[in-house]
Parts: sequence; C-alpha cells; structure tokens
Amino acid sequence: MQQVVIAMRRRESEAVITALQHAGVVHLKPIEGGPLRSDASHEQTSEDLKEAERLLARVESTIAELGAVRPAEMAGVTVPPRGDWAARIESVAGPVAELARERTEVQGDVDAAAAYAEPAATLARMVGSLDRSRRVAVIPFLLHAETNLGELQASLNEALGDRYELAVESSGTGRVGAVATLAGERDLARTALGRVRLAEMRLPGRFEGMPLEQAAAELGQIRAAGRDHLQGLNTKRSALAESHGPELFALRDGLKDLVAVHDVRTLSARGRYSLVMQGYVPVDRVPALQAALQPFGDGVVHELHNVDAHHDQAIPVELQNGGYVRPYQMVMGLMSPPKYGTFDPTWVMAYLMPFLFGLIIGDVGYGILFLLAGLWLKGKADRGQSWTVPLMGTKLLPGTLKDIWHIIKWMSVWTILWGFLTGEFFGTWGEHLGLFYLDEQRLNNLWGWTGAEYHAHEGAHHHGLIPTLFPRLETGYFSNIMLMIALAFGMVQVPWGWFIRIKEGLKHGDQTHVWEGAALFGGVIGLILMAFVTKAASDFGLMFNFANPLVWLMWLGFLTFVVGYLRVIKHFPMLPVELISQGGAVLSYARIFAVGLVSAIMAKLVADLGWNMYESMGPIGAVIGLILAVILTVLILALTLIGHILQPIRLQMVEFLNPTGYNAETSPVYNPLRRLSSTSGEPVK
Repeated sequence: MQQVVIAMRRRESEAVITALQHAGVVHLKPIEGGPLRSDASHEQTSEDLKEAERLLARVESTIAELGAVRPAEMAGVTVPPRGDWAARIESVAGPVAELARERTEVQGDVDAAAAYAEPAATLARMVGSLDRSRRVAVIPFLLHAETNLGELQASLNEALGDRYELAVESSGTGRVGAVATLAGERDLARTALGRVRLAEMRLPGRFEGMPLEQAAAELGQIRAAGRDHLQGLNTKRSALAESHGPELFALRDGLKDLVAVHDVRTLSARGRYSLVMQGYVPVDRVPALQAALQPFGDGVVHELHNVDAHHDQAIPVELQNGGYVRPYQMVMGLMSPPKYGTFDPTWVMAYLMPFLFGLIIGDVGYGILFLLAGLWLKGKADRGQSWTVPLMGTKLLPGTLKDIWHIIKWMSVWTILWGFLTGEFFGTWGEHLGLFYLDEQRLNNLWGWTGAEYHAHEGAHHHGLIPTLFPRLETGYFSNIMLMIALAFGMVQVPWGWFIRIKEGLKHGDQTHVWEGAALFGGVIGLILMAFVTKAASDFGLMFNFANPLVWLMWLGFLTFVVGYLRVIKHFPMLPVELISQGGAVLSYARIFAVGLVSAIMAKLVADLGWNMYESMGPIGAVIGLILAVILTVLILALTLIGHILQPIRLQMVEFLNPTGYNAETSPVYNPLRRLSSTSGEPVK
C-alpha cells in the first residue's frame, strides 16, 4: 500500500474525481484542518448537492414503493443524459406514488372489511335506519366472550332507567350489540358500557361516521371484490417494477456517484483555485491511478509515498487471498480486519474450520445432507437468485451464496471423510445395515501403541464392508485417544499464536510485545510439557527427573517465562494469571472431543431406537422407527448444527488469534472510491 496526495485545479475537480471513480483504486482519507479552504466555493456546490440528494431520495422512495429488485445483470440498461434525470425520475415517480397511495387505501379498506364487515352487517339488520335519526342515538358495540348481559343491563338501568333499548345478536365473528337511547343521553349510555368494560364500536378510516346500513353495504362490496382489486393493483405495480426498475437502479447509481463527487470535496482541502486530496492505493494498482490522471496533464499533480506501517493508524487493509481461501474472508468478516502489515489468519481458518467441523460431526449421512443443501444454494447462485435466511430475514446475494457453497462443500467433504473413519452413517445405521464394522485385530494394531486395547463386546458388529478406524463411540477404549487428538490442536495453535506475537513484535520493533510473546510462548510450552512429564499431574516428583529430556525443555520454557515477565512486569503485571488462562485455552480444544462425542451418541441413540423397533415389531416397527429417526434427526440438527459450526470458528478466533494480537489492533477496510454507474447514455455494465 502507498500513500498518495493529489492536487488539481478546482474547475477540473469534478472531472478528476469522476476519473478516479472509474479507476476505482484510491481509498480516500479526510484532510482535517490546514490553511487550504474556501467557504464560498463550498456554498456554491451545496445547491447542486441538495438537488442531487433530493433526486436520490426520490429515486430510492420510488424503488421502495415499487418493491423493485435490482437485476443480477445490468447489461443493456442505459442512463439518460444528466440534464434529463430530474424529468425522467418525476415521470416515473408521480404515477408510482399515485399507485402506492391507491394501494394503501385499498389495503386499508380490505383490512377493514375483513375485521368489520360481519359485525356491521349484523348491526345494520338490527338497527335498520334508526341510526339516521336526529332524536335517537344508536351506540353499537362488540361483546367480549366473558361479558355478562345481566351486569350490562344493570349498568344501563342505573344510568338511563327505562329510557333505552338493548339488542344483542351473534355474528360470524362473535356477539354484537346496540343500545338505542335519547340523543342527549348518548354519553350516559357510553359511560354505562364502560363500567362493564365495553366500548362503542367505531369503524376505521373513511367508514367512521357512516350510517351502519351504508357502511355494511360498502364493506360487503369490498370484502367481495376488494382483494381482486388489490391483486390488480399489485399486478400493475409488478409491471411497473419490471419496466422501470432497471432504469431506476441505474439512475440511483448515477446519483450516488454524483453525491460522492461532492462528498470527496468535503474530504479534501479546498483553496480558491485548487483542491487537494489524500488517500491510499495498493502498489499493484498504481499504474491504474496514473492512467486515470494522465489525460489531465499538468492540471493534476500527484505524489506517492511509502506508508509508515508502524505509526499510521489509518492505512486500509485489503485481504488478498485467492482460490480456495478467499471465500473464508466472509467468515473472518465477523471480526474487524487485522492491522495493516500484520498476520492474516484467513488461510488458517480456511483449512482448519472445515477440517474440525468434519471431525466434530464425523457422519457420512450428515455430510451428504450438508452437501445437498450446499448444492441447492449453488443452484440459486448459478441462476442469479438471492435467498432470504428463514427467521433471520437476512438476504444473501448470489455472490455470497457462491462463497457459502464453497465453504459448505468442503465442510461436507471432511464430514463424509471423517464419517468413513468413525464408521457412522446417521449414527449407527451404517453398522446395522452392514456398511461398517469393528475389527478387533485391526484396531489394536492401529491404536495399540497408545496403550489402549480393544476387546470385542456383546452387540458389536464384526462383519461389514468397511472397517471402522476411528471408533469414537467405543468410549471405554477410545475416549482418551480422542481427547488427546483434540488437545493436540490446542498444544500446537496456542503456542503458535504467541510465536506470531513475537514475530510481529520483531517486525514492528515493539520490544514489549516481543517479550510478552516470548514469556507466554515459553510458559505455555512449559505447561504442556509438565502435563506429559507428570503424567497428567499424577506425580509431580517427575518434574525433577532430569534424566528425561522433556524435563529440561519444560524448565527452559518456565525460565523463558520468568525472563520475559521480568522484562514486561510494568506493562503486564498480571502475566502469571494470563499464563494460567492460556493453559485453559489449550484445554478448551477438548470441546472438539466433547461436542463431537455428544453429537455421535445422540445420533446413535436415534439409530438404535429405530432399529430396535424394527427388530421387535417387524415391518410396521421399521416404518415407525424410520419416521421417528427422521423427526429426531431433524430436531438434533436444528438444535446443535449452529453450535457445531461456531465451535471451530470460536477456537480459531479466540484461543488462536487472541495471542497474536489480532483483536487488539485493527485497520479500516480498503474501500476505494468507485463509480457505480456507467457514463450517461452508455449501457450499464
């Protein structure tokens, strides 16, 4: 990344900024303060900016009213000349706004008819034309299910004596009633209703105040034909969206580009006759910048400088990963980007996340399900379709779906591969069906070096097509092996994180971080070796058995911690506590073993339940067992899948990346000035 400063004549500033938008390589940085400013020129451009922002708001509101969706491809969409933008926008926005107003009114009428057509019709039959009388007041109301008519009559008698008539009938939506009394005693009747928790029924919107007969007639008509009318308006809206949507999106892009020109001026230092801006450009894109500025000749001057990665906090970061790794930048996007010039862990996430996910799930059947789900998303992406995530409401665009497919594909592959090793197909269905089996001699030959010994037990399947090589469900024999394999990732990654801390500290000349990293690197290595030397804390006397070379390495690690701690004690006085925490970070990798084993046991219980029903009940039991297995499998996946995905991500982002300092220092994301639209009159590409 290089820092660039660009100076230009003020009268050419719009053309220069537009050229920079076309180039799309300069990440701008505001120039704050300084002697270069021109308030008069700023006021001169403010009216243009206000008009551009007004038109932009008008376009966006029109797009929203149409419910238009941006086409996946904008090829062939033309943008009219800028002078015609306002007229073109208004020619579409006016009819659309009128249509939106009509849709709102019709929708309101349809909703009112759905709620009040039945009660209004019943009340209209009850009161006839009595509510048109000037001397008589008719008060309609809806009764609650718990309303006691005796209490209602008592309340009315107390307020009105015998100067009222009460009628109650049932309608399609419940009971309705009406009280007729003298016009001057309307409020007394309302008060009497209020004492029994009833209120006068008021029709919404334009129906309020209408005689009941007229309101019932109109609401009935709307209920009969309103939805067809609304459907016709929606069809007209869809036709307008299809006809004008692409052009509106193109105009919106053009207006955003125009507003961006003014925004760039606010980020720049302005003089009476000049404009100066600064920013950053990647080294490999400097030729594109120079090509964009070349047509302006001496009217534009620019200088390039190497960035100061040690002191400049505003250097933007562009993660440059390709092929297999790039889609995982989406996962790393859950956190802020790393500080410029530091370690980019995306490749670690790309290789370990799907690998560990596969190790946790380890089931051929589940892997096939994930692969099918990924293929479904890939199909939508290939067709240029978006997908809205259920419950979350998040809309995923085709490009994002392609990245998700890439990730799911490899998660599925590793899940299937580990499933063949664990011998699991939707739990133990693979064993029951003769696909997988346990070979006592093979397992002892493979894992006997660990000290564990497998003995065949009752119920184990010893014949099948594929031998199980990683029998994690054999907890009596394999749990310790599985636990150590899980912890091995922590034994490697946690010290590795502190080694990266040392490396970055040396690169940036930060001795504090160098010694902090050295202390905890040595301390964590010492703790890991202490666990091996003392046989998992069973005999601490072995820590002084210097005939064991691991003891020397252990004490060397602890000595490194002490030396490093003494060098940074002023900055990190609680480093011994942090060392204990880092020991816990290593143990945290046991969740790979625990979560995976729980998942496998749950799948085993479901499979065994279904198979036992088949053995005890025959074909009927097989059908019932299969249905139960499918239902329980779906429930298990729904309850645990997100956790299984998050566990590998958490281990990388917390246990591994915290020591590197990844979360402590960040930089802004490289976001260059780009042009969204094509040149006026040219097709959008």
